[in-house]
Amino acid sequence: MVLVLTRTYFPEGTNGIILYKGKPVCHTIELPWKDNQYQVSCIPEGEYFLEKRYSSRFGWHLEIMDVPNRSLILFHPANYALKELEGCIAPVSQLSGPGLGLQSKKAFIKLKNLIYSQLDAKESILLIVQS
Repeated sequence: MVLVLTRTYFPEGTNGIILYKGKPVCHTIELPWKDNQYQVSCIPEGEYFLEKRYSSRFGWHLEIMDVPNRSLILFHPANYALKELEGCIAPVSQLSGPGLGLQSKKAFIKLKNLIYSQLDAKESILLIVQS
């Protein structure tokens, strides 16, 4: 399975859309690009595999694997990148400004269900991040 995240960069945050087979799955919000700095920047463009992960904070969610010079980069719900993210990606149902979105939990559940069904079928999940 291949997901494509296409980004638009702003000083206040990064907005994106995830497509699967050319069809929209959800929008995304992230921190602004700040040279991949720990906890203040979105991750570099590139190709990453996704895996299931569990934590007491987020429950079952997704981890983006092998991000250069970073660890524990996740997909999890958030509606305000600058206040709720430390380098992770938040799915949102609707964008409401640079790094801002609405109904993140709803979008996250949709994305997680799509990906988990493929992971449960032993399919690998590739995320292509581009602008």
